[in-house]
Amino acid sequence: MKPRRIEPGAGQESVWDYPRPPRIERVDARVSIDLGGQRVLDTRDVVRVLETSHPPVYYLPIADFTDGALSRAAGSSFCEFKGAARYLSVAGGEGPTRRVADAAAWNYPHPSPGYELLVDRVAVYAGPMDACTIDGERVTPQPGGFYGGWITAAIVGPFKGDPGTLGW
Repeated sequence: MKPRRIEPGAGQESVWDYPRPPRIERVDARVSIDLGGQRVLDTRDVVRVLETSHPPVYYLPIADFTDGALSRAAGSSFCEFKGAARYLSVAGGEGPTRRVADAAAWNYPHPSPGYELLVDRVAVYAGPMDACTIDGERVTPQPGGFYGGWITAAIVGPFKGDPGTLGW
């Protein structure tokens, strides 16, 4: 069944206006990520990827994560547009509050042509984190557990990821 596009209001974007193949762009925004009671990332060096039916995926500089926050995890995947991805675990906190979110992030060490801005950047699944924010607004994870988009009040769907959306 074809989804019904939600009409965006003032200051909003519809994911149904995003292109395929995806577009990559720099964003003037402050992004933070908290895990285990610790701020593991706070940066203004932000890139996002926009693809039809998906909330934006934010790619953040590996160098801006706190020391020890990222480590290699098992697994990999392949995107027909961006290339081969590897998975990373995210760790934060100390002592009894320490948390490790296994394979909760990914990056493209050698992205396909057109996506070179992704070199040395990582995207993080919002769900396993304590909080992910964009300009102070807490994001909602893209539904479904596979895709890594971040939903804010500025983005309207419907969004790919829920049951029955695989064929979109």
